[in-house]
Formats: sequence, structure tokens, C-alpha cells
Amino acid sequence: MKKHLLLFLLTLFAGYCFSQKDGIALSSTDTTLQTAFYQAKAMALSYKGKPGDPVGPWYESALPPRSAFCMRDVSHQTIAAEILGLSAANKNMLTLFAKNISQSKDWCSYWEMNKHGKPAPEDYRNDTAFWYNLNANFDVLNACWKLYLWTGDKTYIIDAAFKNFYDRSVNEFIRSWVLQPDSLLTRPAHPNAPAHYNEKVAFNRCRGLPSYSEGVPDIKMGIDLVAALYRGLLSYAAIAEAAGNKKMSDAFIEKAKQYQQHIDRYWWDEQAQRYNTFYSNKDSFGKNEGETFLLWFDAIKDSARKQKTLEHLVSGDWNVENLSYFPLIMYQNGYAEKGYDYILHLTSPSTKRREYPEVSFGVIKGIVEGLMGVEADARYNRISTLYRHLSSSTTTVKDIPVLNSLISVTHYGAGSSMLQNKGKKAIIWRAKFYSRIPYLYYQKKQLKTRQETDWKGQVISFADVVVQPGQQAMVTMGMNNQ
Repeated sequence: MKKHLLLFLLTLFAGYCFSQKDGIALSSTDTTLQTAFYQAKAMALSYKGKPGDPVGPWYESALPPRSAFCMRDVSHQTIAAEILGLSAANKNMLTLFAKNISQSKDWCSYWEMNKHGKPAPEDYRNDTAFWYNLNANFDVLNACWKLYLWTGDKTYIIDAAFKNFYDRSVNEFIRSWVLQPDSLLTRPAHPNAPAHYNEKVAFNRCRGLPSYSEGVPDIKMGIDLVAALYRGLLSYAAIAEAAGNKKMSDAFIEKAKQYQQHIDRYWWDEQAQRYNTFYSNKDSFGKNEGETFLLWFDAIKDSARKQKTLEHLVSGDWNVENLSYFPLIMYQNGYAEKGYDYILHLTSPSTKRREYPEVSFGVIKGIVEGLMGVEADARYNRISTLYRHLSSSTTTVKDIPVLNSLISVTHYGAGSSMLQNKGKKAIIWRAKFYSRIPYLYYQKKQLKTRQETDWKGQVISFADVVVQPGQQAMVTMGMNNQ
């Protein structure tokens, strides 16, 4: 705790020297946002492992005293880690998770590993006695696909260790843990229980938890696991398509849809206007945590239900692990004011447990991907931007590592954006703006727009510009802004 208090004081009173000396930087006429960014950056970088640690490159992504990283937290923190220059750590940790999947663990990996390169003893005794949340395989699968889209690094989709992890997860793992769509509510509570199973022993009872909600007793299935299965299989389908296997891709898209349809059919409580979040071994639904992951994995297709879910989340009092997902979720779902509020809350010194690693990484992700709207798609060598800040402020994020390049993005309020390509290759920039307009303007020339509509019906107009190495390009909504 003293360490992070010191970092806070350094960022607040020393001109941000700790965090601005290299790497990504943010400047904004919204000085409150700027302060929050540098507090989060300093905190996040304090979790970087030491060069001599036996495990290799890593960063803390579990309870800080353990000097460890777990599958859920890493999956959540990876894109922010890329933004912060921790690419080598991402690849090392995810490779370790992929390589340690095994039949002796019923196709689980190690839920948590430490800086010594060993499974964390807090969660692992041997292959028959360990802690494991079943969401993890699909969370990691999805995170790796997103890392490919962000970085263009094909290791994440063609490397043998990763391919084996994905193949085992969507086949043997699902069969072993009885996670087929028609078995989710009828499966045994402990499909792979050891011979001398003891409910009171955590490493028996929690060897295959069907949810990230660890405090729910007697749970058979969590809605967050169903959502993870849906998104994981869609990511697997996308990887198959990227490899040229359209037939397999189509087959797994159909399999993924069955999990989303299961959510629609069984989990909505019409009277409460909320989703149930778990199903017990007493064959009854209940409500606890879990809705966050419906949005994180984009598993709600009914707009009215999504609206109700968002309203419930913003009205609740959640732990910081849950809240760390909120900045991005709120910005991406039309709750920009709430996204901003959560950024300030999560970086406030008065927020309890703000030193949990997911928090600072979640803020960085919320600002760059959420507020600045930076997205990448390596399949098309394309970067998209969309300013979601409610104020008319000007905000610049410099030196974002993306697509094996380095870019800077400036938004001049809602009507003009600039992208600078500091890399060695041309990049397609998709400049997006909230409005239905026929043209955007680039170098005083008209660009005919295309339109897309978000889930709330809000129209976004966009156009593509090729930005050459060393070039700085500005796209505006009006000629007079050129």
C-alpha cells in the first residue's frame, strides 16, 4: 500500500515525471482526465515484473501479495498492457497458459502462475487438487484473438501451442466439463470429481467452478460462463476463418449462437426485468454478480434487455474487480458520462482496493479504446477512431503501439480528428464521427461517407484514409475546419 501511495504522490506533485518520461502519453484540455490517465499509467507500470524473475517477462494480474498472474485478470489486462509497452509479458504469460493445458487436469491449464514460473501454491497442489474457473479457457482464447487484431502478431493464431490450446478448449474441454448447450442446466455439479471427493475441501469443490462468481454456494452454472463460451467459440471461428477454413468457421459460429440463444431462452427474469446470473444444484435460478460479463462478451442481442442490464449495473455497488470493466463497457454502450465517472472513481485515492492490478489497466483501456475510440483490425491493416468524450475538449494520445507501428491520435472536440503514423508502413485509418452526414473532409477534399448504427440506433458516419509512414492526416466534419 505504501508503494502505491508513493506512486500517487509522484504523479500528482512531481509533474508526472515518473510516467511521462517514455511510452504512451496523454494531453488534454480536460486536465482532470489527464491527471487520471497518469495516475493509472504509473500504477499499472508499477506491476511490471523484474528482469531477473525466473518466469520471464510478466506483470502482476492477481492479488498483489502473490507476485502472480491468473487467467482471468491477464485476459482483461492484455490490450492495456500492449498500450503500455508490455508486449513481451503478454506473449510470455499467455504462452505459459497455453502450454500448460493437459489431459491430466481435464484440459484445464494453471489458473494462476507466479514469478518463479510455477503454478501458484495458493491455487494448486497437484493435477487432481487445484482451483479453476471454467470461464478461463474461453476468456484466454478471446483475449488472444483480440491481441492478434491489435498487434498483427500471427503467433496468437498460428503458433502450435496456441492452436492446441484453442482446439482442446472448444472440443475436449467442453466435453470433459459437460458444457454442451443442451447440458448447461442438467450437468453434474462436479463432472471430474476425484475419487475421494470432499465438499469441504476447496481444491475438490473449486476444481472446475462454472462461474467467476466464487461466493455462490451450490452453483451448477453461471451466466458469465455461458457468455464466455459464446464469445470464445466466436473467436475460435474467426481464427479458423483467418486460416482459410471457412467451413469450420461457419460451424463454430452456429455452435456459438446456441449459447447466446440459451441465454435468451432461459436466463431472463421477465418480472424483475433482469437476468438471473446463476443456476443452482437445486434447479433454481438466482441473482448475484455476472451481468458485467454479458456486456464484456457482447452476449446480449435484445436492445431492451441490454438497456435494463446497463441501468442495473450503474445503479449497483460493485467490487473493484467488476468496476474495472466499467469504463470501457460504458463508453462502448453509449454511457459516456458514466464511463468518465468510473475513470475518476477508480483513480481516486479514496477508492478502496484501487491498487488491485485490474483497476489501473482497466482505466487505461477505458481511455484509449473507450473514450478515444481507438480500435485495430490486423486483418485489414486498419485503425479506427471515434471520440466519445462528452465535452468539447481537445485530447491527444501519443505513441500508441498498435499494428506493429506507433500512432498518435488527437480529437478536436466531436468534429475533427488527426492521426499521425510514426511507423514504417502505411495504415488505413477509419475516421468515425457521431452524425449522419454525406461527406467528411480530408485535405479540403470530400470523402463520401458510409454509415453504421450502434445498438441504440445512433448513426456513425465514417470514411477511410491511407496514412503513409511519417504522415499526419486530419479528417473533419466540415470544410471550414481544415
